[in-house]
Amino acid sequence: MGSGNTVAVFGAYGHTGRFVVAELRDRGFVPVASGRDADKLRALAESEPGLDTRPASVDDPASLDRALAGAVAVINCAGPFALTAAPVIEAALRAGIPYVDVAAEIEANLDTFTHFTDRARAEGAVIVPAMAFYGGLGDLLATAAMGDWTTADEAHIAYGLSGWHPTAGTRAAGDVSRSRRGGRRVRYAGGRLEYRDDTAPTLEWPFPDPMGTRTVIGEFTMADVVTVPSHLSVPEVRTYMTTEAARELAAPDTPAPAAVDEHGRSAQTFLVDVVVRSGGIERRAVARGQDIYAVTAPLAVEAVHRILTGQTRTVGVASAGAIFDAPEFLKALSGRLSTELPGRG
Repeated sequence: MGSGNTVAVFGAYGHTGRFVVAELRDRGFVPVASGRDADKLRALAESEPGLDTRPASVDDPASLDRALAGAVAVINCAGPFALTAAPVIEAALRAGIPYVDVAAEIEANLDTFTHFTDRARAEGAVIVPAMAFYGGLGDLLATAAMGDWTTADEAHIAYGLSGWHPTAGTRAAGDVSRSRRGGRRVRYAGGRLEYRDDTAPTLEWPFPDPMGTRTVIGEFTMADVVTVPSHLSVPEVRTYMTTEAARELAAPDTPAPAAVDEHGRSAQTFLVDVVVRSGGIERRAVARGQDIYAVTAPLAVEAVHRILTGQTRTVGVASAGAIFDAPEFLKALSGRLSTELPGRG
């Protein structure tokens, strides 16, 4: 274990990585920027005075070891995570430090649970995949909505995005995921993942005011189908996306996000509406905020803070809702997220 408050960020020069570096500094951590492209690291260092940069490649374990030397944790922001997660996790295990990533790739998150669960638990290591807007936030909201329930019949996570200007990393990760599943779509039903060739349904989702009812793509499946059932007994987990955002994501000419404020955030707003059902009873949790990429940074950095300060419930590979107290975690992000939880307002 390293000493101090140094946190390595792999993929630090990417869109989300830059938000993470800034968030770490704001929270009093000392970020170490790492990644495969030395030129981009140098450019980042020029814009971030005093930033320590350490080039590293996933096919060079020694370079990863140098990147993590002296760090107390590592946050992996470099997609596609199908290529980066396992090597960076291995480096974290060698260094004896916690690993957090922001992967939205369903298959990459499955790989992390499949390949590292037993080993991480045996070593007392902490590995938190999908600690991001997709996978992490939905899991925290679903866990908070469950409350004292130990099981539920269904969990529905509806994403109300004002629009979606994807980053280059999002597009690359999507290409890898589609290739791995042979172009099929995926859903979680009957307690397992199903791969399907048919078209995803469209339906109307009653978002809370002021958004109101919107047309969404049903079974627009995101990483929540990995994180939520990894620890909650819910056999049906469905995710939905507003059709406008889905169209922008699919269009090849949709531009990347553009900053509109001093924090580098885009004008995009979001509403995440989570409904869990058991029998005839329904519980709801809602989160609102600005910029899905920017909000990933406080999610990931808060996770690192809680791991390092012992505010965790388990060890091994664990999703956000499994390892953290979900309502308290969401409360800690009140400056970045507006939430409405059952019994809490």
